[in-house]
Amino acid sequence: MRIFVTGATGYIGSALVKELIGAGYQVVGLARSEESAHKLVAAGIEPHLGALNDYDSLRRGAAASDGVIHLAYNHDFSAYATAGETDRRAVEALGTALIGSNRPFVITSGITVLTPGRVTHEGDAFDQNAASAPRIPSEEVMERLASQGVRTSVVRLSPSVHGEGDYAFVPTLIGIARQKGVSAYVGEGTNRWPAIHRLDAVQLFRLALEKGTAGAKFHGVADEGVPVRDIAEVIGRHLHLPVVSKPVEEAADHFGWISTFQSVDCPASSALTQEQLDPKPPFALGRPGAGALF
Repeated sequence: MRIFVTGATGYIGSALVKELIGAGYQVVGLARSEESAHKLVAAGIEPHLGALNDYDSLRRGAAASDGVIHLAYNHDFSAYATAGETDRRAVEALGTALIGSNRPFVITSGITVLTPGRVTHEGDAFDQNAASAPRIPSEEVMERLASQGVRTSVVRLSPSVHGEGDYAFVPTLIGIARQKGVSAYVGEGTNRWPAIHRLDAVQLFRLALEKGTAGAKFHGVADEGVPVRDIAEVIGRHLHLPVVSKPVEEAADHFGWISTFQSVDCPASSALTQEQLDPKPPFALGRPGAGALF
């Protein structure tokens, strides 16, 4: 099978293509430049020149594939709404090329599209006030495509997808701690982030491609909820820095763009995901947990 992957050179995408090739798939990766194309070729991946906002190119790539996994996203949180709209249009372009084919189409979202403050589940409704609300329209497009003959699945990732090469939320907190000279959390730090290892996440994407039913929602969660204070304490211990609490009104100044997520309490379950996809080994018994930051 020929699988078109966007974001194939990224942190998760680069591991995903290895997972897919190891499972016998032919992988085609979206390449925004000749440099990216050369990286893909070196990794044994066929390049498809285009970009996240080149919707004609996305349609062509999807039309020529047996399935699509969409990972690419513009993580400019200073223009989060704009990034969400670009993603919605990309999802629509990719999905339009698959209508009526019953081919699999898997996209990426976040646990933080759901209501904070309680353990959320795969079937829970969106929260338009959630931290990742700009991602909701893409999920809504997938729901529509599911009724148009596309085998759509959404993988909602944890805030912490940890592993070698991680440069996202937790490494950002490590960088802030080094810069500020303290490892901080907001308030009491009891708000929780779920977590998953990168290699478990890519296994989940492959299983969603293979086993996902139209309209399925899957949770990339191994640790259901790690208190943010615990993360701050691990960072402080390894960097030999004091661990301090910051009041809510100082969070934006101290944490910058990540302050929106730093205070979110978003524990989540992956029980239904594991029941439906039966990953080996189960995420909760798989790779090192979110405490393995260094």
